[in-house]
Amino acid sequence: MYDSIPDILTTVAQRYIGDHPKHSFLFRAYHQGGFRRLGDYRYDLNLDAKWKKARAGQYVYVWGKLWSQQEATLNTGLNCYSPVTVYVNGEEIFKSELLQELFPERRTQIPISVKYGWNDVLLCFVKTEVGFGGIFGTVSFKNFPLHFLTPCVDRQGQEGWLYSEPVDETLSSLPRDGMTEEETGLSWYPRRDWTEGEKNVGAFARIFGTEQPAVAYAWSKLDVIQPGSSPVLLQGKHEGALTLYVDGKEIYSAGQSGNFRIELPRRYGPSDLVAKGETKAGSELWGFTLEDAKDSTAKGWRLRPPHPVAGCPDVWLYTGVFSPGSEPSPQDIVVTDTVFDDGAQGVYWHVDLPETSVRPYLENTHYGKWNYPLGVTLLGLLQIGQELGRDDYVQYVRDHIGLSTSFDRYGLWDREGYGAAGINNQLSAIDSLDDCGSFGSTLLAAMELGDIRGGRDTADRIAGYITDEQERLDDGAFYRVRGSGEMRQETMWCDDLYMSTPFLMRYGQLTGDTSYWDDAINQFLMFRKYLYIPEQQIMSHVYDFVRGRATGIPWGRGNGWVLFSLTELLSILPSDHVKRPELLNFYRDLCQGYLALQGENGLWHQVLNRPDSYEETSCTSMFIYAYARGIREGWLKQPEAYLDAVRRGWEGMTRLSIDYKGNVYGVCRGSGYSFTALYYRDDLGWILNDTHGIGIVLLAGIEAYKMNQQLCEGSIDSSVTAAQC
Repeated sequence: MYDSIPDILTTVAQRYIGDHPKHSFLFRAYHQGGFRRLGDYRYDLNLDAKWKKARAGQYVYVWGKLWSQQEATLNTGLNCYSPVTVYVNGEEIFKSELLQELFPERRTQIPISVKYGWNDVLLCFVKTEVGFGGIFGTVSFKNFPLHFLTPCVDRQGQEGWLYSEPVDETLSSLPRDGMTEEETGLSWYPRRDWTEGEKNVGAFARIFGTEQPAVAYAWSKLDVIQPGSSPVLLQGKHEGALTLYVDGKEIYSAGQSGNFRIELPRRYGPSDLVAKGETKAGSELWGFTLEDAKDSTAKGWRLRPPHPVAGCPDVWLYTGVFSPGSEPSPQDIVVTDTVFDDGAQGVYWHVDLPETSVRPYLENTHYGKWNYPLGVTLLGLLQIGQELGRDDYVQYVRDHIGLSTSFDRYGLWDREGYGAAGINNQLSAIDSLDDCGSFGSTLLAAMELGDIRGGRDTADRIAGYITDEQERLDDGAFYRVRGSGEMRQETMWCDDLYMSTPFLMRYGQLTGDTSYWDDAINQFLMFRKYLYIPEQQIMSHVYDFVRGRATGIPWGRGNGWVLFSLTELLSILPSDHVKRPELLNFYRDLCQGYLALQGENGLWHQVLNRPDSYEETSCTSMFIYAYARGIREGWLKQPEAYLDAVRRGWEGMTRLSIDYKGNVYGVCRGSGYSFTALYYRDDLGWILNDTHGIGIVLLAGIEAYKMNQQLCEGSIDSSVTAAQC
């Protein structure tokens, strides 16, 4: 199978990229008069704040819809401020009980069954003297937070919920998606339309107000769809000062209200059309109108949105306001990944609807997402792209990373302003090593090939979190106090060596600050103290500080992360470093321990010392990777046994773990922890094409391939020889 390693890796990579093609964030209109999300991504449906004059006993309906790619059961969480009934697709699925209503701090988990396509979710709350509404939404926001869209054809594509006026009786017929708001028989909020008076004051005035001297921008695309010699005619009127730009070049400017008529050379294709408006304090009118824009197609040109925004058909986006003289340049505002400096909290884009902002949302399952399994997946794609000369793989990885990092500042701003960001949900809310270290290490590896927009700022922020915010014991070792689940509190997980030390080593290399290397080294020495099982030369998965002991269970992938991370550390650490001999001996001890536990088919087991547990692909891949690297670098004494282990492991995986279409089998899903091996063996099953394993399979294959190539060339100073050259 060695001759076919590049073909196998290419097949796995092609399948992954084909299943998860490049796709940007989706931009949606968001009404700021709706419900704010909390830090756990659930919605605070506080109806007391919306209807302060509602009477006890009145009802308010809160209505949203949710898309599902398949029939599934989704876990949601509800805290009750008042009695509530929950309906999904017209069926009652939950009705609150007395204790839930009396203790709003208690969260109730509610599984909801959804069908393929759109699903109506309706909550009916009852006003009481002590509360009205509740908190509702996704439970697992770290993995894939749910965001609900507004139902009704009138607001198709907007994010958020509708809420009704208070009513004295419950509805005899529930509203359903596809209805207009009028067809439901209720009035719905937040408000949908401008008043007639607001429509007449100009777009800048109704969106931003005119209380103070200000500058604002509007941005559209001027798209010439028919070539020719006749000019493109732009004409209209404006209230307040106006300057127009095409691709950053000024084409019109007037310091006061007036009409304009501009003839532009007909240049086929799209151009950025930017309008900069300025008003003085107290002016009632502020805006502009471009005449004939709706009928321009017949003249061979049209206006279209610079970026599509679901929930708003307007062709213009608006941003502001800025103090006159301090506004960004028209060339700098034609982007969607930037929060513009207004001298205060910063501003982003709006649409011409009441209190309605533009927000990006991640609705891809993989591309553009930031989490730790995808960090190692992309690292695998990056390295095989480099080794096999596949620049398209390298660019795919850099584009995925860049989509996250270029929006990093925006994500932080969005979370601050709206409670929870629609993108970068882990990167914008870092509270664990899982959230940052794995993907951050891949970011640094990709930055070695060239700058990535926002990459250095993101890396600096991750380094700051790991150094200054991550919880540590008195000896400096990382451990978990907070996090997304009660199970993870007051524990040390061997997985966290991968979530931290490769990043620290690469960041120290980038900055020249070896204190990051010292930190990484200390983590290995401290984790060894708590988790090492010397009689077997392997690692316990978790140390539980509440119980004051390690679990004693050698979970396969957890051990794989340890050896993989130690291999990464040794690859960067200078040969004359004072701690290198101790770390190299630890590497050799672990290698010996794992070697003794390799299974009959060449794979290692889910629980390393339990042959009755299933053969697990991700830990096998990491042991192959570490052994092959050790052979190449000359770290292993008597390397023949490890060469045989690499061969057996890779050949076993090509028989049992990878099929001819590039699907990857036998990768354990994300884990909790237990003091019994039965949890890992029986409850912690494997998932097809799980991202915890795809990248490390690629890394194992490319490391085995490089090892074999060097053995064939005789460039490894060793007595071992390659079986096939």
